[in-house]
Amino acid sequence: MIRGLRAQLVLVFLLVSALSALTATAFTFRQGRTAIVDRAQADALQELRSHITSRALDLPADPAEADLRTLALQLDRAAGTRAWRTALSYRGGPLITADARTPPLPAQLRAQATSATTALAQRFHHARTPWLAVALPVIATARPQSPPPLIVYASFSLASQEQDVDTLAAAARAGALPVALASIVPALLAARRLLRPVRRLRTAAEQMSGGSLDTRVRVTGDDELADLGRTFNTMAATLQADAAALRDMEARARRFAADVSHELRTPLAAMTAVTEVLDADAASGRLAPLTAEALHLVSDETRKLTRLVEDLIEVSRFDAGAAVLNLDEVDLGEFIAKTLALRHWRDQVRTDIPPGLRARLDPRRVDVILANLVGNALRHGGTTASVLIQVRAGTDEIAITVSDDGPGIPADLLPHVFDRFTKADAARPRTDGSGLGLAIATENAHLHGGTLTAANAPHGGAVLTLTLPRNPPGGK
Repeated sequence: MIRGLRAQLVLVFLLVSALSALTATAFTFRQGRTAIVDRAQADALQELRSHITSRALDLPADPAEADLRTLALQLDRAAGTRAWRTALSYRGGPLITADARTPPLPAQLRAQATSATTALAQRFHHARTPWLAVALPVIATARPQSPPPLIVYASFSLASQEQDVDTLAAAARAGALPVALASIVPALLAARRLLRPVRRLRTAAEQMSGGSLDTRVRVTGDDELADLGRTFNTMAATLQADAAALRDMEARARRFAADVSHELRTPLAAMTAVTEVLDADAASGRLAPLTAEALHLVSDETRKLTRLVEDLIEVSRFDAGAAVLNLDEVDLGEFIAKTLALRHWRDQVRTDIPPGLRARLDPRRVDVILANLVGNALRHGGTTASVLIQVRAGTDEIAITVSDDGPGIPADLLPHVFDRFTKADAARPRTDGSGLGLAIATENAHLHGGTLTAANAPHGGAVLTLTLPRNPPGGK
């Protein structure tokens, strides 16, 4: 299949040109063929009528067979290059010819000639050759309305005329091919003129898809393609204005979140210190039970708010491009063991790590990733869930997989699990998490040049895989 628009335009142009040439050729051939045969028929009738008129006067009033044979002989000799052969029928009698050979005559023509008062002609094929047969009634002057007493038949071959027609057809066919080939040049010129604005639009669209929203196309003319170009420019200007407004709104929102988070950090630190002191008093029993319960509630909410503010500050660093890597070479087995021991998870998590495997990474950021993945697995996998950390090393990358045998991630949540403020249970928004943990983990993975993916195992349970390059880009 021809897919290029340029090739399709050229092909359509060629097809139209070829069809036009063939139509003109066919029409010319038909008209020429009709003209050649009609002229041959008219000339034959005129010559035959002339010869009959000059010789019929010598016939007696009631001619005998010998008289008719003599007339047939005279007409055959007068045929010249036409070489017609004649036959005469007197008063419906048998055909009389100059010799024993009867010329080929269609039966239909003979049946019509018995009552005709004018000349008749009929074309037919004889021995695979076109022939023309004519019937010329000789009417008595005294009785013009009576059936003709004498009918002269003549038939001759149209082979020479057929050759003329074939020559005409060959010339027409020979002329159609150069016309079709010559149409390639205007077809290419027309395709180039039509496709130039399309190529401009394609180039402009590619530039816009690359982020150059100030791209515009040069518009010339007043046709439909020019209207399309003007519409594209209007759309591009609107899109550029909307994108600028959205970027400004997004920047203001990010600044607002960052400013609020930083402003909340100091009072939250003071509140945390106070609640820790009060928690100690509540634990010692120096506070009333209701007061202690209220204090625990305030302490929990303060800690949640502190974590949320810290997460928002971390997110604002990623958005501002201020997050950097502090790379160090570590033993993955020891590193993961410290991460689990720091959070008292060693008895709850199994590991499958090749001994002596070392990797270059940012320990703090990878610790945040692993803590989030394992914490989610323990939190959402159920009270009896088994969590496994597997590490597999390739030539260029290392894959760390955290899996559990819990219920897994809901299918409708799986495509959005790494989005910000996404929680596993939308009906219970008040959970320990802020909904930013996996989003921050994803940003830390991208900062290493790696990826973080989520899936459900065939037998059940969630499977989250952190893939890190052996040599992360950048870093200190």
